[in-house]
Amino acid sequence: MPQLGLGLMRFGSESETVAVLSRAVSAGYRLFDSAAVYGNEQLVGEGLRQCGVVRQDLFVTTKLWNTEHGRLKARAALTGSLDRLGLDQIDLYLIHWPLPMEDLYVDTWRALIELQGEGLIGSIGVSNHTQEQLVRLIEATGVVPAVNQIEMHPRFQQHMLHEFHKQHGIVSQAWSPFGGGGTGEVPVLSEPVLIKIAAKHDCTVSQVILRWLTQLGASAIPKATSMKHLAENIGALAFDLDHADMVEIASLDSEYGRTGPNPMTFAVKDWSAS
Repeated sequence: MPQLGLGLMRFGSESETVAVLSRAVSAGYRLFDSAAVYGNEQLVGEGLRQCGVVRQDLFVTTKLWNTEHGRLKARAALTGSLDRLGLDQIDLYLIHWPLPMEDLYVDTWRALIELQGEGLIGSIGVSNHTQEQLVRLIEATGVVPAVNQIEMHPRFQQHMLHEFHKQHGIVSQAWSPFGGGGTGEVPVLSEPVLIKIAAKHDCTVSQVILRWLTQLGASAIPKATSMKHLAENIGALAFDLDHADMVEIASLDSEYGRTGPNPMTFAVKDWSAS
């Protein structure tokens, strides 16, 4: 799996989705992250077929939505995603949210293990799962998720969860790496510490954030649409932050930095309500 990819949540029109995928491939992207709930898997599949790169050189992720937990529903959910994407296999398939209040994520995980065994999925993982939920999956099945896709950015760094991931060979993959709407007095991309580090390295703040994540050993899937931002983001691998930079960024972490839903309480079924 490439360390940097493109998040594909809500790109809008069919022409925009296909065009963004074409631009992303031209910029060097090969990892594309979708989800059934985004409602664009069919467009993503079309864009990938038109992008000019052979299937084996692309890495496609999609996710099982909250309405499809349980062993029987999970199989139907995967079949639907494969059909919409026009693929024979998903490279990485994730449980989108754990929904602990329904307590079906272990059964759903067992279903993904079976489907992987049938060759329909290359790797299986989860999204937005806590350490305790990961421990339960591993102890119940003996199978460790390949990836846990989590909110992870300079103001919400999830150190303990990331360390747990490293100890168990799980990849931390950051969604919303730029902090979304952000918390605090200024947006994450306007944070003075990050602006100073960017000036030091003659790069952008977004590149600083993505390089910080990748130097931590994490993956990231920022969203971008313009060729400028696509090229800028993937160019984050072209330089290194030093120890002082990493220490300064570590100081930005906050227990109040979460901008997305809490995995312990998020139970949305209708994406339009989220």
